[in-house]
Amino acid sequence: MTEVTSATARPEPAPVAAVPRPTWRARLAGALAFNKIGAVYVWLAIILLFTIWVPETFPNMGTAKQILNTNAITGLAALSITIPLAARVFDLSFAYVMTLTGVAVAHFIAKDGIPLVPAVGLGLAIGLLVGVVNAVVVVTMRIDSFIATLATGSLIQALITMVTSDTPISDTKLGGDFAKIGQTTVFGLTLGVYYFAAVALAIWYLLDHTATGRRLYATGFNPEAARLGGVRVDRLRFLSLVASGGLAGFSGIVLASTLASGSPTAGTPYLLPGFAAAFLGATQIKQGRFNAGGTIIAVLLLGTGTTGLALANAPQWAGDMFVGIVLIAALAVTGLQRRGGMGLRARLRLKTARAA
Repeated sequence: MTEVTSATARPEPAPVAAVPRPTWRARLAGALAFNKIGAVYVWLAIILLFTIWVPETFPNMGTAKQILNTNAITGLAALSITIPLAARVFDLSFAYVMTLTGVAVAHFIAKDGIPLVPAVGLGLAIGLLVGVVNAVVVVTMRIDSFIATLATGSLIQALITMVTSDTPISDTKLGGDFAKIGQTTVFGLTLGVYYFAAVALAIWYLLDHTATGRRLYATGFNPEAARLGGVRVDRLRFLSLVASGGLAGFSGIVLASTLASGSPTAGTPYLLPGFAAAFLGATQIKQGRFNAGGTIIAVLLLGTGTTGLALANAPQWAGDMFVGIVLIAALAVTGLQRRGGMGLRARLRLKTARAA
């Protein structure tokens, strides 16, 4: 047998240097960086501001519970559009769906005498049906989601006005078991707060710990690349709009239960705060990505600001101005983060191509 000489022998591979793992302090510092959770620091600054401004009424446990209770519906509304926004699909009809399902369930119970559980089931079915209609118009008919869902919302509002004549549906039947859905309190917090937490937990798990969540994010960032990678983009967008309709319908039922009536304009005020919370949430934790954790932070920030202004006897327009300013700032920051992330990926691809 021929011996292998040193000249022809394959050299031993060089040892790979071990990459040191970051310490817990470094990981903690990264998690608490301003570019990750800047809204938390802004929120704390707002708390400090109102603590100094209205020290008699703001810094107490009652105010904290009030912020959570009064903004739980806003949180549910924002979460209802988080999934389609993750796939870069707008649903401007969600506020009208909230109104429609609330009015429908109130009518079923007060006017038609339908028992509570079937009435709520029918209300949820209506929300899902509107989601399917939106999905067909946007995904199947290829109409821009912004225009399509705005048109759907307008049609829904016309239907509500036609049925109710802009008169709220009120009846003693709505003050019984139906009112308990939203008005029951546990440890000083209404059930709406717990619904908000449960839905946020479910969406967090979906987006962060499932393959479907990763595909939704891929669809939102680059649908063409996702489609080439085997992701069923149209199917995901279709289902995201259906989910949005269902969650908006549930939010509307909780809202109607809280009001103990079916108001023909109940959901409209949540259109701007819902989008403000969703977009502000996209600037937190996962920059440029719509996520449940960021939405919770955003709802707390917005709720603290509006509640503080109310306790300080600020003009009524001050709350709307605050939400509008936050939405503009969130849109600007989200756009910068998305462009920055796309630029980084482009530079990495360029470096890879040069190395090859």
